[in-house]
Amino acid sequence: MVRLEPRQQHSQAMIYLSPVIAIILTLLSGLVIFALFGKNPVTALYTFFVLPLTTIYSLTELLVKATPLILIGVGLSIGFRANVWNIGAEGQLTMGAIFGGGLAIWLHDSSSIFLLPGMIVLGAVGGGLYGAVPALLKTRYGVNEILTSLMLTYVATLLLSYLVTGPWRDPGGYNFPESRTFPDAGMMPIILEESRLHFGSILAVMVVIGGWVLMAKTVIGFQLKVVGLAPAAAKHVGFVENKLIWFGLCLGGALAGIAGVSEVAGPIGQLNPSISPGYGFTAIIVAFLGRLHPVGVVFAGLVMALTYIGGETAQIEIGTPAAVTGLFQGILLFFLLASDVLTSYRIRFGRPKVAEGGAS
Repeated sequence: MVRLEPRQQHSQAMIYLSPVIAIILTLLSGLVIFALFGKNPVTALYTFFVLPLTTIYSLTELLVKATPLILIGVGLSIGFRANVWNIGAEGQLTMGAIFGGGLAIWLHDSSSIFLLPGMIVLGAVGGGLYGAVPALLKTRYGVNEILTSLMLTYVATLLLSYLVTGPWRDPGGYNFPESRTFPDAGMMPIILEESRLHFGSILAVMVVIGGWVLMAKTVIGFQLKVVGLAPAAAKHVGFVENKLIWFGLCLGGALAGIAGVSEVAGPIGQLNPSISPGYGFTAIIVAFLGRLHPVGVVFAGLVMALTYIGGETAQIEIGTPAAVTGLFQGILLFFLLASDVLTSYRIRFGRPKVAEGGAS
């Protein structure tokens, strides 16, 4: 009989080393995977994880991919610290893109300097309101926020598809399912010439700093941590759990909405049915890989962005399937969760010993 026995003391070092162990095990698994694909494992691994870091342009692309992951990951990590499990960031990203992009479509002839700030604010409002739906259902009716936030993702995706194939479709777009291109005033400013690196990356840095200040220096950050670590103690001292649920879901939704605007007003420049390759779901891995800490989320976001860039590079250079990116992300999540489990539990064989004097 195999069982898991809780450890009496958790190793703090292992808590922070487990992401490193997970990454190393993922790389070793990658050698096996590429060999099964009939590729030279060392060459393939170099192409996937090193080649995208060898040019300035590819490094800027890494930052472009990391931007939405970091924006969403910070919001999710704050909620997760309070055991608020927002799994619907992909839908909140989509709703933020609809709100912010809708303003750019409505004012498609505008050259106002206030257009882009208005899009960012509306994106945050749209994502936050969409995050408020599972918060309401959780606090009022006790509905599990994992299910509701996840299901709402598909509602947002279908709404976006309807808009770009119907009322918001570009009248001069040859019937393609896409909106008008946004005006220059509604586009994220490029911060490095001859690249796609845009102002959204600066927003991500600001959000990371704000997230750290929130969790380390404010009362509500302290309450979030206490509710996550000791719910009974938090209730005993008067912390209002429902308020923190609302805060966690709305904040996570707002930051996901800003990420949506950074995508459609950044590298994409319009609304279409596929504005995200799954950033909202990947950001869940980013949050856990970063140990639910805003600064850790930065490094985790860069690692996960590398899987996107590396997957595209490997497709072009050595002809690997597109699914390799998702495969590596899934393997990394598996090893991360396995490492976390073994940090808190030890494997035991046989039946548990019954203490002397116990019930017969």
